[in-house]
Amino acid sequence: MAKIIILYEQPKDKEGFEKHYFDVHVPLGKKIPHIKSESIQRVIQSQNTSLNLYLMTELGFENMDTLHQALASPEGRAAEDDGKNLMEYLYHPPIIMIVE
Repeated sequence: MAKIIILYEQPKDKEGFEKHYFDVHVPLGKKIPHIKSESIQRVIQSQNTSLNLYLMTELGFENMDTLHQALASPEGRAAEDDGKNLMEYLYHPPIIMIVE
């Protein structure tokens, strides 16, 4: 299984971030094809980092090929483009990891 994991640090505007993330960004993300699993978790505590982590999103795909196809799809590009709109509410861009 291949996954994309996105880590968000504490937002500068928590209310604005929550509204945009859950009302706009998540619905766009749910349209991305080939998703096998998805989860969003609030970070309660983290160790061995100076980052003030807030939220973790994980999308699972069957394999790396389907992950790349999903991200290249119109729906994947729409979600990626909307990610830029979240920057209004964040101090730092999210950390994005692709793992296998």
